[in-house]
Amino acid sequence: MNVKPLGEKILLKRLEAEGKTAGGILLPETAKEKPKQGTIIVLGDGKLLENGERARFQVKNGDKVLFNSYGSTEVKIDGDEYLLMSEDDILAVID
Repeated sequence: MNVKPLGEKILLKRLEAEGKTAGGILLPETAKEKPKQGTIIVLGDGKLLENGERARFQVKNGDKVLFNSYGSTEVKIDGDEYLLMSEDDILAVID
């Protein structure tokens, strides 16, 4: 994959949805809720500041993150689905 997000954009891969409930009930594909967690694949260059410098990201490639479900754009690259979003749409890093 040869993709480089622009500015403060981040490309991430959504984690797979759970296949069954905590009680052990198997869920069909249509009933699965899309997870709001993903792994960062590629970072852009950072937000352009007024002084002309770039802001550093608080996250890095490979981080597992929790994100806002409404701030992203779904994209398909080489047959795989990814999300493209701003760093502001990332809520937390998961250890």
